[in-house]
Amino acid sequence: MRYRFDDCELRLDTHELIVGDEPRAVEPQVFDVLRLLVERAGHLVSHDDLIATVWQGRIVSDSAIGARISAARSAIGDDGKRQRLIKTVPRCGFRFVGEVDAGDARLAEAPSDHPHVRFCTSRDGTRIAYASTGTGYPLVRAGHWLTHLEHDWHSPVWRPFLDELGRHFRVTRYDQRANGLSDWDAEDLSLTAFVEDLEAVVAAAGLERFALYGTSQGAPIAVAYAVRHPERVSHLILHGGYVRGRLRRGSAEEREQGQAMLTLIRHGWGKAGSPFLQAFSSMYTPEGRPEELASLVDLQRQTTSAENAAQLREAVDSFDFGDLLAKVTAPTLVIHARNDGVHPLDQGRKLAAGIAGAEFLLLESGNHVILQHEPAWHDLFDELRRFVMG
Repeated sequence: MRYRFDDCELRLDTHELIVGDEPRAVEPQVFDVLRLLVERAGHLVSHDDLIATVWQGRIVSDSAIGARISAARSAIGDDGKRQRLIKTVPRCGFRFVGEVDAGDARLAEAPSDHPHVRFCTSRDGTRIAYASTGTGYPLVRAGHWLTHLEHDWHSPVWRPFLDELGRHFRVTRYDQRANGLSDWDAEDLSLTAFVEDLEAVVAAAGLERFALYGTSQGAPIAVAYAVRHPERVSHLILHGGYVRGRLRRGSAEEREQGQAMLTLIRHGWGKAGSPFLQAFSSMYTPEGRPEELASLVDLQRQTTSAENAAQLREAVDSFDFGDLLAKVTAPTLVIHARNDGVHPLDQGRKLAAGIAGAEFLLLESGNHVILQHEPAWHDLFDELRRFVMG
């Protein structure tokens, strides 16, 4: 990815700032400040956003932030008086006001259709938001914890993932109940209710037969749906899933970790620099880049309340669906990262062992969510295409 503005070019692949035709040396933090401002051109970047992205949530003074902003301005031929490119918004933060041209060959080839969000009604009356993008074989992504149809479309974590899927599949996804653009006040958080949400989306989207992709807590939902509707599921993909939730596993350590996570969620949800954010990022994307980690803060703020997040987490950590595995008849691919910090590799092996004929793909990664800049990315999508499309 390269961003061009004024007579400057910010090259993310080589971590270079080019002014005119010459490289200009800048400190790493100054480069990261420029990158964040340019990537969010036209939008306010708060002090909290800067701290979360550039300083990874560490406590820093206003003077330190001011010094980096001043250095960034100087590097691109701006200053605090003119504010031609970087504008100060008093007591709020900063905004990049220059015209930015973003260029990336991979993104230029990606499907550009913006998702049109629609709503359907689950069996108990809960409204569920869903959208479809991409072209090709129909694929449904089962709902899981922490999604937002609109935010995901602009996320540095999820947009590349959705674009890559959309090159080969017509992807239908939705926000599960109590989350995202779906109703937040849903009372029933049982596995049955989550499956009924998926049923409502499939019916509303007019899908007859499709590949079903369940990641993380989406795995139990996808398995339960595939058992209930074997005629509809042509291929079942389970990624980063589990058989028993953290609160149901035999390990006292894992149960204690589960309870600790619930406490952190209730007290640190959506707060830059909070202990929860640090724990969340170290578990879900330990190899994530600053802008990817910062997007998780924004996602938390937009997708649901702290209490809903905790209740959802407690519900899915209590799932135990091992008795359903032997009933799955669809061809199945189980995918798991070797060092997944959310659900251990052993849970992925148990999923594959419990489903007759299931294939197992081991990804060399420590991320629960596979990121575009890691080698495992290509292995993941190569295998998805092979498995579904032959």
